[in-house]
Amino acid sequence: MKSLSYLNKYIIKYKWRLLFGVLCIIASNIFGVQMPKIVKNAVDGFITELNTNQSLDTVVLLSLKLFGFYMLLSIGKGFFLFLTRQTIIIVSRYIEFDLKNEVYTQYQKLNFAFYKKNNTGDLMNRISEDVSQVRMYLGPGLMYTINLAILFAICVPAMLQINVKLTLIVLAPLPIMSLMIYRVSNRMNQLSTLVQQEQSNMSTIVQETFSGIRVIKAYLREREMNKKFNDSADNYKRKNMNLVVVNALFMPTISFLIGLSSLMAIYFGGLLTFDKSITPGDIVSLILYINMLTWPFASVGWVTSIIQRASASQARINEFLSIDPAIKNPTTEPLGPIHEIRFENVSYTHENSGIEAIKNVSFTLKNGESLGIVGRTGSGKSTLLNLVMRQIDPSTGTIYVNGQDLKTINLDAYRRNSGVVPQEVFLFSDTIGNNIQFGVNDQEISEDELIEVAKKAHVYHNIEGFKDRFDTVLGERGVNLSGGQKQRISIARALLRKPSLLLLDDCLSAVDTETEDIILRAIANESVNNLALIVSHRISSLRYADRILVLENGEKIEEGTHQELISRAGIYAEMYEKQANDENTESEA
Repeated sequence: MKSLSYLNKYIIKYKWRLLFGVLCIIASNIFGVQMPKIVKNAVDGFITELNTNQSLDTVVLLSLKLFGFYMLLSIGKGFFLFLTRQTIIIVSRYIEFDLKNEVYTQYQKLNFAFYKKNNTGDLMNRISEDVSQVRMYLGPGLMYTINLAILFAICVPAMLQINVKLTLIVLAPLPIMSLMIYRVSNRMNQLSTLVQQEQSNMSTIVQETFSGIRVIKAYLREREMNKKFNDSADNYKRKNMNLVVVNALFMPTISFLIGLSSLMAIYFGGLLTFDKSITPGDIVSLILYINMLTWPFASVGWVTSIIQRASASQARINEFLSIDPAIKNPTTEPLGPIHEIRFENVSYTHENSGIEAIKNVSFTLKNGESLGIVGRTGSGKSTLLNLVMRQIDPSTGTIYVNGQDLKTINLDAYRRNSGVVPQEVFLFSDTIGNNIQFGVNDQEISEDELIEVAKKAHVYHNIEGFKDRFDTVLGERGVNLSGGQKQRISIARALLRKPSLLLLDDCLSAVDTETEDIILRAIANESVNNLALIVSHRISSLRYADRILVLENGEKIEEGTHQELISRAGIYAEMYEKQANDENTESEA
């Protein structure tokens, strides 16, 4: 229960609603506990009337009177039961809403390194399945626990007034039922987990099949994928059947023990009627009291299981909520346009692998300049860009922005002044226009502005070809666009922000050299009064950069203009010559 104590703040937040729910439970049970007394009076009254040979009118009048009282009590019980559910269950939904928002907000605060350690499926599971398990504890779990305590406190004294010995006898099977239900529930939970795991496996197979359908068809792997899915479906069916068998024991267990208690009440109660210790009406009311207590007692095992699952789920949620984001915004002080970025002996080592991705790198990028960063695969280009955007912090060294340590400036304002085009382009399942406008906050964008940036990114002619133009809805991750179109829409998104710092991370790999040249010219014009940092493994992408920095195994090994680096005949010249030869070979072919 220690992990569940985290939820106390939410319980306090909704304390008045919960208190009203408890009062409704009390009121509902007060009405409910009077109903067996009405039945008792009815049974004893009918027996008395029949024994004294009263007229039929007297019996009918008594019946109507008792029926009226019983209906009023039923309506009262039902009304307060409705209010109970409308308070406690709804409060559990409110807390579920609050908790999901808290988890989601925390996810957005956590830094780049966190997402490299944790997989998306696990993160999704904690905000969906785990929070749902917690809600079951706050809703049904809390409601049934309070109801049992109140009903037991009201019902048992009423039973003891009838006969103490008989009450103890008929209540004896109920704790046994709770224990049996607990064991059945535990087994059901274990089997449910296996079913959910297999369902997740099936979903993964289906998702991968749909996402990779072109590859599957190209390699004629339909039969293998179909077999893989069928095997998973068979496992899912088998595990579900095991769950159904155990689930089938639930209600028979309750029914058997209810019947046992009822038989004991009738048998032992019948014996007590011989010496007039109790009346037949008392026996009937005892049976009704037993039925009233049956589900609350049965719920003990079920609620115990709910609490166990909720406790485990909340522990998993707390594990993430307790993480202090490594990168926080240190200040709300305003930040003007970015006019200088300086790296001073910056190094970065990956926490998980211990690999030093950036080693003692220094450079300065000033207003109106563009810096190209080139290197072979794994040379540290993208890591350097992550350092510039403060997705990660250097292990050693300092990054200065406008002469201030990057760790001390307003991070939100810094990122608002930046435009980033990542290596892995991500487009949302939304319209093309909304995807381009994604980076613009609280600002109305006209269609003319969209057209302008689309032309700069050399994608407007493609958008014009779509029937709905900017209102064209994209599929998941922009699946209905080519790789080059997705990259150019991402570039348009960055340009629309009119950033004072533009960062391009190898974002022209899917376009031809002619398109690349058009886009680079537009970016060069945009960067006249701003800063541009262009990361690429293609030399052609850096042709308009004022300076070029060459990385090798995380180290800066060369720096200068294109011509200076060519004349040095170093790694840059070697890469340039190789890529030029490859392009010539392709053109000849």
